[in-house]
Amino acid sequence: MRSCFGLLLLLSPLTAATFNVAEASITEIQAALKQKRVTSRQLVEQYLIRIATFEDQLHAALYVNPKALEEADQLDRERKQGKLRGPLHGIPIALKDNIHTTNMPTTGGALAFGGYTPPYEATLTKNLRAAGAIIIAKTGMTELANWIGGAPTPMPTNYNAVGGFGFNPYDPRRDPRDGSDGRPVLATGGSSSGIGTAASFWAGNVGSETSGSILSPANQNMLAAIKPTVGRISRYGIIPITADQDTAGPLGRTVADVAVMLGALESAQPDPNDPATIRCTPPAGRDYTKFLKKDGLKGVRIGIPRAYFFDKAAVPGVKEPRGGLEEAEAKVMAEAIAILKQQGAIIVDPADIPSAIDPDAANNINVWNVCGGADGAKGKDAECSVVFKYGMKRDFNLWLQSLGASAPVKTLTDLRAWNTAHEKAGAIKYGQSRLDISDEMDLVADKARYEADRAKDLRLSADHGIDAVMKANKLDAILFPGANGAGIAAKPGYPTVMVPFGMVPNTGRRPFPAGFEPKPAPLGVSFTGMACSESKLLEIGYGFEQATKRRVAPVLK
Repeated sequence: MRSCFGLLLLLSPLTAATFNVAEASITEIQAALKQKRVTSRQLVEQYLIRIATFEDQLHAALYVNPKALEEADQLDRERKQGKLRGPLHGIPIALKDNIHTTNMPTTGGALAFGGYTPPYEATLTKNLRAAGAIIIAKTGMTELANWIGGAPTPMPTNYNAVGGFGFNPYDPRRDPRDGSDGRPVLATGGSSSGIGTAASFWAGNVGSETSGSILSPANQNMLAAIKPTVGRISRYGIIPITADQDTAGPLGRTVADVAVMLGALESAQPDPNDPATIRCTPPAGRDYTKFLKKDGLKGVRIGIPRAYFFDKAAVPGVKEPRGGLEEAEAKVMAEAIAILKQQGAIIVDPADIPSAIDPDAANNINVWNVCGGADGAKGKDAECSVVFKYGMKRDFNLWLQSLGASAPVKTLTDLRAWNTAHEKAGAIKYGQSRLDISDEMDLVADKARYEADRAKDLRLSADHGIDAVMKANKLDAILFPGANGAGIAAKPGYPTVMVPFGMVPNTGRRPFPAGFEPKPAPLGVSFTGMACSESKLLEIGYGFEQATKRRVAPVLK
């Protein structure tokens, strides 16, 4: 399944001094194609060679497009004829394997969907093809976007029953500590794999996020990313968790890369298959690159949410303070803040988020978690939000219905039964407690509870959260360390731009064996704003990136 050696037999000899895809940005690839220093076929050839060389080490791809070279040839012919489809013409892009493609399987990493090809393509897949992209592969992911195994045996990130574990190219070794189940020593982040983009298996990749699954892998793999406003990109044809928070978004090596991809992913008009797409209006020509200004930090107001996100903070009902950064992380973020000031940004510090410091437990977001495992089942879920488990049953069943007769299972109940019947085949290595607590929801009887919890999510994250602090301080963005702000921004569906920046020790929760030296972990910085503020966030992120340029490539052997 992972092998692409059959494709390598079709490769033509690479020309001398050909363009090198390793660490090449989309902007650089665009220029090389225009200047005839490389063809799309040669790009695909080089990427396939890198996949064949390092895939067994990294497990970045679940499927490789067997017709990638044919598609590249067609796009090269069109280029010679002066026909360019769009800004990604002839550039290889990978998709998370919960995004529909009809020329490759779409499995969500679930064994029940192994080898399954859906009857229609995702809207964003069509948009990418219309922009000229070659969909070169489907990436590994945490199975069903990490809504399978919660407590008591939570599924590790980037594990799925179809392909196993993915590995971080910045330290692609297994955890050597006693009791390890083969997971990576350096986490790969959320359920959207950034592994292959970091390792130059393709020019960029598209992930999806419900709460952290774009921002976390971007952070862990030293990538730029945009987690867009929910509704900016159509979700039609993407396996869901809950429409309340789901969105797709791009990961790349530079801010310019993800700006180009965002424009290609967004539809020119609202998608009738996704009513949320009326929320934001695209910029003229869906061109986000015009917001990439080197002096984009001058005069912008950026808030620092010290309490909980940078420094430990008191949490109602909890004896010891929670949150905060480790010493090395705090040092990296202090440097980032200093650079922002040097570049002309106005720093508001502290700009604490009201719901993160509220002494009333009913108004404090840090004691209001997602019901995410057996400990959030009915009868145990009074103090957690049911939005995910309710939304999963509602939206997953609707997605299955959209597949028609070809659906391998017809309902969430069927999937749970299939998994149980195939447990010995590896279907549910970490159990399926999240599917269990979703399936116990009654979409009619529990609707009032869901609506109340959704309203509380929005109140704590937006009205008493991000909106409150941004309006009070007239902020253009909030600065978060790495993906620390992903959860609070995800609830109201707010956008964030991630920028690669620093490295910190991988200390681990348990000591490593004597003689084992873990390699450092990336730590990015992220800029969050209110709905539909991607243009401003890209301006800020690009300005910071140009002032720092701290991304370093992983060393693969």
